[in-house]
Amino acid sequence: MKGGTRMGLADLASILWREREMLELLLFKLEEEQLVLAGGRTRWLAHATREVEVVLEEIRRTEVVRAAEVEAIGASLGLGPNPSLTQLAEASPAPWSDLLNQHRMAFLTLTAEVSALAEANRDILTTGARAARETMLAVAGSVETYGRRGQTVGSTPRNRLIDEAM
Repeated sequence: MKGGTRMGLADLASILWREREMLELLLFKLEEEQLVLAGGRTRWLAHATREVEVVLEEIRRTEVVRAAEVEAIGASLGLGPNPSLTQLAEASPAPWSDLLNQHRMAFLTLTAEVSALAEANRDILTTGARAARETMLAVAGSVETYGRRGQTVGSTPRNRLIDEAM
């Protein structure tokens, strides 16, 4: 193995550590966002969402750097264009192969956690938006529901008392 490839693998390992840290930070920011959503503290929702977007942008920039490094290392190891982390690990000597495999497993775990948390946050947002819409329709007196035979029926207008907090 050439000295340039060893140096490239060391640089790649540093980039991968940085990406893992960014994914962990993204997970933290998504949990913060979820706490804001679950607590009904919508005042801070825009800030929490902006922080998630900042971390996502940093991850995108790091991915570009990683892709360039992977391309160079892949070429020096005789791999085709855009090799996967698994392919790099298989073509790299120890201890790099073990380290690359550990990064791969960590990425799989973190990605699954981030996806699950992002999906849960979307569900909370959707449920909240639906509840707000239904509340506003109920206040306006134009809520449609289903009758005994499955037909849509409008609610009858009636006087409503609205709490000041609403």
